Amino acid sequence: MFGKILLAVDGSEHALHATRKAAELARCMKPAELRVVVAYDPIPLYLGEPNMQIVITNRKGEAEEVLTAAVKELGDVPCEIHTELLEGDPAEAILDVATTRKSDVIVIGSRGLGRLAGLLLGSTSQKVVAHAPCPVLIVR
Repeated sequence: MFGKILLAVDGSEHALHATRKAAELARCMKPAELRVVVAYDPIPLYLGEPNMQIVITNRKGEAEEVLTAAVKELGDVPCEIHTELLEGDPAEAILDVATTRKSDVIVIGSRGLGRLAGLLLGSTSQKVVAHAPCPVLIVR
């Protein structure tokens, strides 16, 4: 049913839960691939050099740490694991990867806001659900 699973992570607790659910889904469905994506906001051009290079290096390093932790958390899954680090609006990057890679399902963590944490989705999750080319599994 799901031959290509896309897991979007950002290092949050909800993303950790989503990673575990994606691993369970992969073990049950035995897809051809599980793609793990970390997208981070673009670096403002006005920073100038050398500040811009320092920020790029730091953000990329943080994104790589998130990616490494997610892959480790997946554990042993019966499929190929592919990874991608992307700079840009996270929701748009996730949607682009899902479309380009022809993902069958997107697994993403939910993020609540304020006192209504249990009722509201984060803006990235909302945008992904609204525009996804495939089913979306949102994990709390």
